Amino acid sequence: MVHHDVAIVGGGCVGLSTAKHLAEGTDLDVCVLEKEHHLAEHQSGRNSGVLHPGFNYPPDSVKAEFATAGTRRMKAYCAEHDVPCEECGVLVVATTDREEAYLDELAAQAEANGVEYELLDSQAAIRDHEPHAAGQAALYAPEAASVDSQQYVYTLGREIQQAGVELYLGHEVSAIHRSGTGYRIRTSNSDVEADFLVNAAGLHADTLAHQVGVGEDYQVIPFRGEYYELVPEKTELCRTMIYPTPDPELPFLGVHYTRRTDGKVIVGPNAVLAFGREAYENTDVDPGELYETLSYEGFRKLIASRTMLSVAAAELNKSYRKRAFTKASQRLVPEVRGEDLHKSYAGIRAQLVSADGELVKDPLSIETDDAVHVLNAVSPGLTCSLPYGEHVADQLAAKV
Repeated sequence: MVHHDVAIVGGGCVGLSTAKHLAEGTDLDVCVLEKEHHLAEHQSGRNSGVLHPGFNYPPDSVKAEFATAGTRRMKAYCAEHDVPCEECGVLVVATTDREEAYLDELAAQAEANGVEYELLDSQAAIRDHEPHAAGQAALYAPEAASVDSQQYVYTLGREIQQAGVELYLGHEVSAIHRSGTGYRIRTSNSDVEADFLVNAAGLHADTLAHQVGVGEDYQVIPFRGEYYELVPEKTELCRTMIYPTPDPELPFLGVHYTRRTDGKVIVGPNAVLAFGREAYENTDVDPGELYETLSYEGFRKLIASRTMLSVAAAELNKSYRKRAFTKASQRLVPEVRGEDLHKSYAGIRAQLVSADGELVKDPLSIETDDAVHVLNAVSPGLTCSLPYGEHVADQLAAKV
């Protein structure tokens, strides 16, 4: 049986970033256990690839700190390692008076967080940036960028291996047991012993944490986000990124437009309860995991309000009816037609929910004497991955 000083469960962007910072800052023998045979198969590779500069997060919050630092550091990292990254900016469009009023709050947050922005007060000003977008006002943030998230994750993987970290692919962790000197980790391939543990297992982080009595007041609820993409002859309808004004009362942004580094324009995502933690198709069902979600007291409390039920119904409608998805897309770009949208990919967000029915909105890692459990690397997890991984590495290194 192999032994390492530190075992990191989960080869996503946070787990790999943690390994990178441990390798750079300590002499610890580190390994990463990843269940898939390829990296970036789940949240770290199935996302929009957007770097969020930080205007959408309350000043002095962990999200604001990590997003602003993460955007800056990610751009530098991509430039150093030739990872595709384009600073194209984002246009946050208001289509109602209520949304326009909220743009002032976003501008105040941008100011406090040191994020560059410009307020636009007319349809004409909006169309100077995005000729096909519709709205009565907007906030433009030029520091937003699009990154190839899969290439970024693979680059991290190569970098940590060059630094001496052992990367075990195809090692699905099924059980974690406390031992006299640390942990014995059972995987689908072999068992691994480690003195210290970092649980960065994303969609399954809560399940593993619960095995050792950690985080039992929380559970991951999987939400699927489905993307369409504009057909090639219609990609000129979006030059950069077009976002709706967020509703501060809701956890998900809504359908928006993103130009990726490969030139494709993706539209989405919606946000619908997934019937399994890896149920990427709306026909996929894992009965055990679905029961686990529906029977969780925190989930029942979460959906008890009329607002959440109506949102859930609307999002489900977008999942099964392309016409509903198209209509949501037209709110920002009226010229889009159903035939302009082709089904693309889907991702699943590991949304942590507390037992009292509250959505956990900030990153959350729970420490024990010899472990760090990353229970919530919620959006913008990709943007935050370098500073968040460094933070987790510092938490772990302090225990040695």
